[in-house]
Amino acid sequence: MSTDQEICRNCEQPYEKGFKFCPHCGQKTDDDLTIGVLFYNTISNYFSFDARFLKSFFPLMFRPGYLASKFLEGKRLLYLHPAQMYLFISVIFFFIISFSTRDLVSKADEFNQKVVDADAVMIEKDSVEKVFDSVQIEKMMKPLEQNKKFIGLNDEGFKLTDSIIKASVKETSTNEINWDFDKKKVDSLIAAGADKEIILKEMGMSDNPSFFERRMFENALKLTKGRGAGGIVQAFFDSIPISMFFLLPLFAFILKIFYFNKGKYAHHLVFSFYFFSFLFTVFSILFAVNRFVYDIPDWIDWLVAISTYFYFLIALIKFYKQNWILSWIKSGIISFTFLLFVLPMSFSILAFVAFVIN
Repeated sequence: MSTDQEICRNCEQPYEKGFKFCPHCGQKTDDDLTIGVLFYNTISNYFSFDARFLKSFFPLMFRPGYLASKFLEGKRLLYLHPAQMYLFISVIFFFIISFSTRDLVSKADEFNQKVVDADAVMIEKDSVEKVFDSVQIEKMMKPLEQNKKFIGLNDEGFKLTDSIIKASVKETSTNEINWDFDKKKVDSLIAAGADKEIILKEMGMSDNPSFFERRMFENALKLTKGRGAGGIVQAFFDSIPISMFFLLPLFAFILKIFYFNKGKYAHHLVFSFYFFSFLFTVFSILFAVNRFVYDIPDWIDWLVAISTYFYFLIALIKFYKQNWILSWIKSGIISFTFLLFVLPMSFSILAFVAFVIN
């Protein structure tokens, strides 16, 4: 008996009329292109923002370790894939903090300009003080010179006294802001519109600088002009998403060390994806509420941040199925190792890269 069939517009395979989805490729049979369909497909294809996200969200937030356990059990289509969830939530997180980043960049530039302006005032003040000090010294030394015979000073003794006083005044009137180059000369070159290469050479750059040396001197020049700090801050924040893709596997490796007999490295990576997704979700909500809704008291922010440790502890107990005492000890050591060594080292590298590369 013949049946009515249609041809799929995507894979060009036949299917029975009345099907909502092609049995061969899964595309909707009545997928007319509208604005809604266009954006839904975009989000769905890149972030898998569909019913699986909603099914995964509440277990992620309120059932520590549940999603990772179910994924290893084989339920890999019922819930959102760990890497896809991490990617989607991290994009939202960095989008939200980008609003605060702009404020920090602006404040950094303002602070940079204030430092340069203050330095210029200090230089001018220092010059005035030196003139004033020289007048004072002359007034003080004149009666001493006139009466040196009465106080037992010969010519050599008077000269020595004069030099000691002048050296002491010079030492106490030095500028508070120190530069490794002659800033007055550099400022004069900048004001005269000198070529950048000449200015960089005056600052101490070698004749054949490496890429990193040139970038460091160029950024130092920007700071000297009062407009480099914001770019460094922006480059630092721009580098954080990339660094997280290295920190997450490193976190999974630490878990592998402490749970070496609890599965393959990929198992620990699944746990890490879901745990980092949880962290990004929590802090996305905190940042969004503080920024757009209500300024939450600091003690509540800290309380929420500390609560993520207890989530981590419960997740370890549920996922690795060890007793709570051993899990508590391991969770403390893992958190201590990651927060005290891994994160500071990573952010130090980021700060250096931001200064050199931007």
